Amino acid sequence: MGWKEQWRIYGVIIHIDIKDNKIWIQRDGTEIGIANELVADGVHKEDIILGFHAPYKREFTDFAVG
Repeated sequence: MGWKEQWRIYGVIIHIDIKDNKIWIQRDGTEIGIANELVADGVHKEDIILGFHAPYKREFTDFAVG
C-alpha cells in the first residue's frame, strides 16, 4: 500500500462495507472466508451479502441477496 510516482498502490485482503444495515463483503482473500467467521461469531447469514458475487449468483448462496 502506498504510492509509486503518481499512482496509488492499494491491494487489500478484505474489503467490507456496511450498507443499509447489511454487511457487504466486497473482497475476501482469506482462506477460511470472512463470512464464515462472521457467522461463527453470531452474525446472521441474512445480514451478510457476498458483494464479490454477481447479483444473479447470490441467490445460490446461503447468504442475503442484496
